[in-house]
Amino acid sequence: MKKILILPGDGIGQEVTNECLKVINFFKKNHKIEHSEDLFGGASIDANGEPLTRDVLDKALEADAVLLGAVGGPKWENLEHNLKPEKGLLTLRKELEAYANLRPGKVFPALIDASTLKKNIVEGTDIFVVRELTGGIYFGEPRYIKKIGEKRVGSNNLIYNEDEIARVARKAFDIARLRNNKVTSLDKANVLEVMQLWRDVVSEIHQNEYKDVELEHLYIDNAAMQVIKRPSTFDVILAGNLFGDIISDEIAELTGSLGMLPSASIGDKHGIYEPVHGSAPDIAGQNIANPIAAILSLGMLFKYSLDLPEVHDLIEKSVSLTLDSGFRTKDIGTENTLTCSEMGDEILKNIDKLS
Repeated sequence: MKKILILPGDGIGQEVTNECLKVINFFKKNHKIEHSEDLFGGASIDANGEPLTRDVLDKALEADAVLLGAVGGPKWENLEHNLKPEKGLLTLRKELEAYANLRPGKVFPALIDASTLKKNIVEGTDIFVVRELTGGIYFGEPRYIKKIGEKRVGSNNLIYNEDEIARVARKAFDIARLRNNKVTSLDKANVLEVMQLWRDVVSEIHQNEYKDVELEHLYIDNAAMQVIKRPSTFDVILAGNLFGDIISDEIAELTGSLGMLPSASIGDKHGIYEPVHGSAPDIAGQNIANPIAAILSLGMLFKYSLDLPEVHDLIEKSVSLTLDSGFRTKDIGTENTLTCSEMGDEILKNIDKLS
């Protein structure tokens, strides 16, 4: 029996995860899946005084995968840092040892005109970013702002060891084998010693374990240009924490809508799946949020944590068919717009139809 823990969180999180629940219940008919739901983020702060309780963390550790809705909002912005909703998310990632962030950037044909790039450039774009999530400059020590002599000085260390690089590289190569068998690794090896180590280790892993996968190395500055110039030529992009953070947002813009983008944070045992969009408190409770990113995140959950790639493919095809039929939520269209729950129902109809 596979266990899914649903943490709706805050804002529109409950609305979009409700639509995911419809999909989960559909597939429970033919697969051994059980799910539970609990409080997380601001909702947990309001009820329990902290964003992630020990009880919920234990449930997450026992589950095969965690599906998140969204966290945060103005209501909790003035709390101490360790009590903010986002702290719960960071703790969850750390405790579940989720060291690889997965960010697909697929341009659906029905939404191609929403992209900021010309149709002939962005057509066929389906990029998958694998970003190292728990190391690099965001976590390097020592880190400080202090006065040295008469001037303030700030410092952060960009540090990686070979094991941290190797494990995320293997994730990228494994995912490439499930897609189009190509990895593009980003670094700045011409300037930074730590990035030379990155390139060396990625090359060694490729040579020793993944010769069947095509490997391309790009400097990050060139990569930022190539992603705009030739986006459809990329498959899997592998990057460290900082470079991955930047390039994944650049790729997100190619797709035309943040409401369409799923993501995952995975390790060797656990996976956390969540839409890229935030909690959107300004539209929470109005039933107008776009549930597609959350539903696509659920699709990733089936593929990468439950080992059901056929379910992932069925969900993605159903989303594409729904969009091809002209259905839109308010954020991606002005005609034939549906509510959040109506969009979920249309996608579910197509899942049933295609299955």
